[in-house]
Parts: sequence; structure tokens; C-alpha cells
Amino acid sequence: FVPWQEANVHVLSHTLHYGLGVFEGIRCYAGEHGRSAIFRLREHTDRLFASAHIVGIRIPFSKDEIDSACIETVRINRLRECYIRPIVFLGEGEMGLAAVSNPVRVAVIAWPWGAYLGEDGVRHGIRVKTSSFQRFHVNTLMSKGKVVGHYVNSILASIEARRSGYDEALMLDTDGF
Repeated sequence: FVPWQEANVHVLSHTLHYGLGVFEGIRCYAGEHGRSAIFRLREHTDRLFASAHIVGIRIPFSKDEIDSACIETVRINRLRECYIRPIVFLGEGEMGLAAVSNPVRVAVIAWPWGAYLGEDGVRHGIRVKTSSFQRFHVNTLMSKGKVVGHYVNSILASIEARRSGYDEALMLDTDGF
């Protein structure tokens, strides 16, 4: 565990340059008697491992160790409600598309984060624009995995929506669904 301001990643981390990494986004809610409740932690950890498997990354920790790290990160930071982000990425070393010898790094981050589109959006709804960007086809980019680089497409769609005065983008797949 390192303090927030001391956390860092090497500038030659493979994932920073090429986008090959996997992550999860897990909500933790304030429970009864001052306790926190992490929503479906094991299911998220299972999906993290499944995503890593899809892109050929071997996570150097067990599922139980990842679960424990998530729980301990919330506890150490004294968070009752938060967002937890376990991320698995390829570290510094060889560069190039087929780098396979780089160390696999794992981090778990937790921070307070309210409603994704704000409390006002929860109360009053949001404006959604159908994006001109399409979701990737399942056979083109292993889209079943929650992979770091896949989110560039979603970022572009979100920016497009916000620049057009909307709160969020709706992306259709290549078949129009």
C-alpha cells in the first residue's frame, strides 16, 4: 500500500503505450452499522481473470488475493462508499506489439465517487445521444473482455455526445442494436 500522492507507473509501461491491460470497476456501498458492502466482489474478480485470459495475460495473484486486496484497500482508506478499480497491466521493459517478457503489474485503487452521471442525473434523468461511433464487433477486438485499450472508442463517443450538448452516448453495434 502506498499513499495516493506516491503512486506512480513507469513511463515505458507497455500498457501505457499499447493499451493491453484489463480492469474492473466495482462499487462499494455504505452498509449497516458503519460497514461497507462491496457489490459482487467475486463476480467482478472472476470477470477480471476472464478478461486477462482473453488477452493472454497471466495475473500473478490468486482470486482470493485480489479480493483481499480490494477489501483491505477500502478498509485502509476508511471508505464507506467508494469505487474500486483493480487493474492489471504490463510494466516496463520490452517495447513493441509482441512484448511478452514484461512484468505483469497489478494495482487496486479506491476513491470516493458518487453517481456516474451525477446526483442530478439520477433525480432528473439525462440526455443521451446515439453516437456516430459503433461498438466493436465481437470478432474484431475480443470485446467480451474489459480491456484498457477498448475504451478509446467509448471515450470518443462520450466526447462527441458532450460536445453536442448531451450527457451520455449510446453506442450501437455493427448490426444496429
